[in-house]
Amino acid sequence: MPDLSRRVLCLALLVAALAALLLRLPIRSHLLKPRAAMDPDSEVEFEMQGVMRMYKSGRVERFDGTETVPPSPDGDPANGVTSKDVVLDPAAGVSARLYLPPGVEPGKRLPVVVFFHGGAFMVHTAASPLYHIYAASLAAAVPALVVSVDYRLAPEHRLPAAYDDAFAALKAVVAACRADGAEAEAEPWLAAHGDASRVVLAGDSAGANMAHNAAIRLRKEPIDGYGDTVSGIVLLHPYFWGKEPLGAEPTDPGYRAIFDPTWEFICGGKFGLDHPYINPMAAPEEWRQLGCRRVLVTTAEQCWFVERARAYAEEIKKCGWDGELEFYETKGEGHVFFLPKHGSDNAVKELVVVADFVRRC
Repeated sequence: MPDLSRRVLCLALLVAALAALLLRLPIRSHLLKPRAAMDPDSEVEFEMQGVMRMYKSGRVERFDGTETVPPSPDGDPANGVTSKDVVLDPAAGVSARLYLPPGVEPGKRLPVVVFFHGGAFMVHTAASPLYHIYAASLAAAVPALVVSVDYRLAPEHRLPAAYDDAFAALKAVVAACRADGAEAEAEPWLAAHGDASRVVLAGDSAGANMAHNAAIRLRKEPIDGYGDTVSGIVLLHPYFWGKEPLGAEPTDPGYRAIFDPTWEFICGGKFGLDHPYINPMAAPEEWRQLGCRRVLVTTAEQCWFVERARAYAEEIKKCGWDGELEFYETKGEGHVFFLPKHGSDNAVKELVVVADFVRRC
């Protein structure tokens, strides 16, 4: 048999054998059908480990900041501070938990601390145990009226929703303090004891960011009959960031990838990493218009944002702001350590610094 004919015969026998084998194999349907799409209610869109998770369907799970405690209308056993939940601005839907120190005489006016809780703009409320303890402790230490504000959280309400709520809360507090009993709907604690001339904006982490930005907005949008400045702002371990590493911040892309996407997520990509909302130093011409007379910045040696806090304290004078600055750093502690370690020596020391600052505002 010629070589060519022999090769054709061998090839035909091989094809026949393969066909017979395939005919005996079961046909798997998933190989023929298009792959089914993943369930959007189980596919993760964004996750911050241990804090929250959002699925592509829009469903949100929170793992931190979900526990709440009631107010203490009969006085906190630890410090005698009474507290209650109120609606500050019904139109804006902004509510708060108010704290009144014990033994306040009728007609006595107190400084007012408008406090914004932290939680990366995504978790916690004014009723969270950590913040309830801190606000009551601050009210007793000063003593002051503390207004712990609830605000809309991301991702259901992306920034600038929280900023809008913060400013609405400030306006409502000022209005109530100035009512002086003339307005029947004014919040009675604020109307009776709030000193509108001594209002301090304060917050920790994301809340500190909010306090800063509320003071910036106040200079741009003065409150009728009140003006464009508050007595002071207290920035506790402020959440500021930026596109480029600052000072001794880690340059590792993996580390920065923890924080960069978070800001994009909470603002829905509206504001870049060097927007003044998150990086005040990117806009010194705006920063110098900070609407307050005094600033206290606190941080901790191991805080994620320690370099930003240090730079804020160093650069605010250079930008042209003409107020008074205080800076306080705790060695050997991490970000907002004073909340989980509220009874520790370092936490008590920081509270003393904050209370003293508020008293002098």
